[in-house]
Amino acid sequence: MDRTLLLVDDEPNILTSLTRLLRRDGYRILTADSGDEGLAQLAQYPETGVIISDQRMPGMTGVAFLSRVKEIYPGTVRIVLSGYTELGSVTDAINRGAIYKFLTKPWDDELLRANVAEAFQHYEILRENERLNEELKAVNTALIIANRKLEQNIEAKTDQLTRNRDILNISQEILERLPIAILGVGEDGIIAIANARARELFGEGLLLGARANERLATDTLSCLATDTGAEPDSYRLTNGESAHYWCYPLGRYSQAKGRLLVIAI
Repeated sequence: MDRTLLLVDDEPNILTSLTRLLRRDGYRILTADSGDEGLAQLAQYPETGVIISDQRMPGMTGVAFLSRVKEIYPGTVRIVLSGYTELGSVTDAINRGAIYKFLTKPWDDELLRANVAEAFQHYEILRENERLNEELKAVNTALIIANRKLEQNIEAKTDQLTRNRDILNISQEILERLPIAILGVGEDGIIAIANARARELFGEGLLLGARANERLATDTLSCLATDTGAEPDSYRLTNGESAHYWCYPLGRYSQAKGRLLVIAI
């Protein structure tokens, strides 16, 4: 990344000396002879990282110029390079953060170079922190959106489960109140459905989860093995009563596997 440095001074020889001194450090150097020209340069090169300005300039002082710069380009690192006698007039600006550092004229070449290098390091640390903060904000925003979607999905799933539970309860109520016997046996031979009428006909020992071949009579098991289709077959219960039954394989309307026996007296 290019390091762009703006030098502002109304004395051409000062600008020439500073440019000659600092160019060896590889900076892209911009110059301006007034605060207004400095603002124009910044408008053209907003990526400028460090600004060095004289204090005593006609039209706009260095403090006034750097205070404007802080408002428009707050990320820049701003340095005043002026006579020691000017320190009092820039102290307030230093305290307000408009100026990062005050350096005196005449300057020590190596000390000035070191201060400029430090200023660019400070600028780059600030930029990196801003970049990391933006990334953190983006991650936090993505997490917030993901959490909201997750909450919405959980809410939707909860609503669906509640509806399914209500439907199941209603279906169970209807099944229990039917005047015909409903008996469902899974393909593993386990009784999965037995409504109230089925329990009346076959006894309360007809428990869900029991094996059909251990709880049902041979004739009833034979009915379970028969596909009747739409027309019922006759069936005589163990108590001698005559009944009709229908038997269907499960799976036509669901993923269930097994047999469904319907008995009407």
